[in-house]
Amino acid sequence: MPIHNADIAAIFDEIADLLEIDEANPFRIRAYRNASRTLQGLGEEAKTLLEQGEDLTKLPGIGKDLAGKIAEIVESGRCLALEKLRKASAPGLTELLKIPGLGPRRVHALYHELDIHTPEQLLRAARDARLRHLAGFGEKSEARILETMATHVQQTTRIKRALAAQYAQALVEYLQQVGGVKQVTVAGSYRRCRETVGDLDILVSAEHSAPVMDHFVAYDEIIEVLAKGHTRATVILRSGLQVDVRVVRQASYGAALYYFTGSKAHNIAIRRRAQQRGLKINEYGVYRKEKQIAGETEVSVFEAVGLPWIAPELRENRGEIEAAEAGTLPQLVGLADLKGDLHAHTRATDGHNTLREMAAAARAHGWSYLAITEHSRRLTMVHGLDEKRLLKQIDEINRLNDELSGIILLKGIEVDILDDGRLDLPDRLLAKLDLVIGAVHSQFHLSRAKQTERILKAMDHPHFTMLAHPSGRLLQEREPYDVDMPRIIRQARQRGCFLEINAQPDRLDLIDTYCQLAKEEGVLLCINSDAHSTGDFDNLAHGIGQARRGWLEKRDVLNTRPLRQLRTLLKGTM
Repeated sequence: MPIHNADIAAIFDEIADLLEIDEANPFRIRAYRNASRTLQGLGEEAKTLLEQGEDLTKLPGIGKDLAGKIAEIVESGRCLALEKLRKASAPGLTELLKIPGLGPRRVHALYHELDIHTPEQLLRAARDARLRHLAGFGEKSEARILETMATHVQQTTRIKRALAAQYAQALVEYLQQVGGVKQVTVAGSYRRCRETVGDLDILVSAEHSAPVMDHFVAYDEIIEVLAKGHTRATVILRSGLQVDVRVVRQASYGAALYYFTGSKAHNIAIRRRAQQRGLKINEYGVYRKEKQIAGETEVSVFEAVGLPWIAPELRENRGEIEAAEAGTLPQLVGLADLKGDLHAHTRATDGHNTLREMAAAARAHGWSYLAITEHSRRLTMVHGLDEKRLLKQIDEINRLNDELSGIILLKGIEVDILDDGRLDLPDRLLAKLDLVIGAVHSQFHLSRAKQTERILKAMDHPHFTMLAHPSGRLLQEREPYDVDMPRIIRQARQRGCFLEINAQPDRLDLIDTYCQLAKEEGVLLCINSDAHSTGDFDNLAHGIGQARRGWLEKRDVLNTRPLRQLRTLLKGTM
């Protein structure tokens, strides 16, 4: 069976989790986590690289041992190291790790102190008030776990869109091999760029459906065929992802694409609009009585109800229909609009590439600038920069800028916002930088009032430029901290600083509704990759999807500006 990078990354993440629960060597744990991250950001499948005879040890964070494990997984679909760890661990521990808020350290405490190794045991312990007495928990943590468990089942039925993309792209290419197939599109929440997807809805245009259906159910990643009809089949992939494939005639393709893209609320609103015009819309077309009057393209569907085409990312029934009718739909930002990236790390802290390598990769993307923003000294686990090391990097960047052509490296820092709102480095040092990105990396469970005041105080700092990953969430792993985001956005407007859309697929932070609020308040947002390797720059596509869901146009995004204009804007915040 084909093995995707996401499959290998999941294996390495599980190994790292089990090692951390067992309190193994931290460097060994970090090696697996770094390898997982490299694989998730890799543009090509590891399987393809191996077939081409490429040396995997040239990839960031991949040594000889890990390269051997990747080859083992690709060839056999198994990893003996993981199987050995599973046998040595209590059953169910990995299920506990899937619950937001429970990292390996907490699972270690639950297992060793309370003999908890299943979600059911955790729920009983929380209900019995046994967690509050455990070190690192307390009554508030216990209450959060009870609340989280109530929604955990619903959340775990969805996967991150970036992971789903690996399966979706492979399936699209597979279906395009069938003779007579004209178009293949992934619809549903995937097409709307939702952060997570529950399943994949794939639409195929072909005059004859039987060859498509037969080819689809023969896909070698399928472990179960739930249904197979003349024009539709539903299957479960080895990854657990459900996939629905529908075949329609070209005359109905636009209508079907529109119908299965959703959202449900948007579709209902459009159907009501059609009914007011004596029309009926379904997946086969737009009809006046029994006659099809539109449906071959999505544009024709919208035209039939008197509207221009609405981008899929906007179809949530949050004002897009009214904007279309008024002629005020946004011209959504695109990946090609970005002139650079303002959040990236190198080997100086927890990145995998050198300054020169990051600069070359940024230039290859067609950008004119890249900001290097290492972690500050508070984050000792990732070798955060102290004053001496940051000054050294500033000198290195200055020397490299004298050599480079076609790209400028900006000098920055991702500085920790301390518990009391102070920044982790002295003013005299921050003043030497082009930009200062403030970030919360600790004390996620402060009260709403304290967390908000903490961030507001940091934003008042004269050298503060931008707030990184503003809510602190990690999708399906850590809930956002409790903060008054509208107040943060208003403060950014008054202070003249910026907010980040962190494009890392585990974050996608800021959420779309707050992106829209920031736009309305006149606050510029910056779509950053938070790159820890050259391959991470590709994650900006996910950030663009998030920005588009938030109605952002080119003018609403800071890093669509050319360098000269950007420097002026950055200078205005410091």
